[in-house]
Amino acid sequence: MTSGSGSPPLWCYWVVLPATVLIWAVLAATLETDLLPTPSAVMVALASEAVNGELWRHLAATLARVAIAFGVAMLLGVVIGSAMGRSARLNALFDPLLVILLNLPALVTIILMYVWFGLVEMAALLAVIINKVPNVAVTVREGSRSLDDKLEQMAVAYRFNRWQWLREVWLPQMFPYLMAATRGGLALIWKIVLVVELLGRSNGVGFKLHLAFQVFDVATILAYSLAFIAVVQVIELAILQPLERRANRWRRPEMAHA
Repeated sequence: MTSGSGSPPLWCYWVVLPATVLIWAVLAATLETDLLPTPSAVMVALASEAVNGELWRHLAATLARVAIAFGVAMLLGVVIGSAMGRSARLNALFDPLLVILLNLPALVTIILMYVWFGLVEMAALLAVIINKVPNVAVTVREGSRSLDDKLEQMAVAYRFNRWQWLREVWLPQMFPYLMAATRGGLALIWKIVLVVELLGRSNGVGFKLHLAFQVFDVATILAYSLAFIAVVQVIELAILQPLERRANRWRRPEMAHA
């Protein structure tokens, strides 16, 4: 009998997705409607957008916004979360504001930024950053509260400078929390950036989805969706999963001695 904690066979990962595509193809061929194009029609639309350069231009615009917003939000969230986690007074002062921002709908933030600053790039980036910072701050705050005081005392005893303390004490303990903030933050930022582009930008994947929606071009909608998903998966497999495995390796010895 196979253990419930064992790894499933490789073929398990290649059943549901092909079956879904097959069902999609059968339904599209049966219904024969532009509202549900066949997989081949979607691939033709994707190839057409790639050949004329539109796909790469709009993907690049979206990725640039994601990168800028993610970098700024992570930096601010780490600083704020660390400060709140280390100081009970700062936590008491800013926790109510953090709760409000966490529960503020992203759509409201986007609309307010566009109303206050106009349909400009800075407003779009601010809307994404404001929605992301509270999530990072909350995660990092919990990590800061769990820092080992004995390691802090060791750092003082050995007279670690700030760089040594950051590299040898803070980062190894905070790495799992930073990874959690990164994974959750990217998942959130992808979605918000698309809404920001749909509502007020003249380029990006969200903008193209808006144009396709206006003319009910479902093939183009699905083509850009597939391209976007592919980029997200590449980032997941090439960057996030290796980093997560590193974080889990760091935690295993501690878990083994628990």
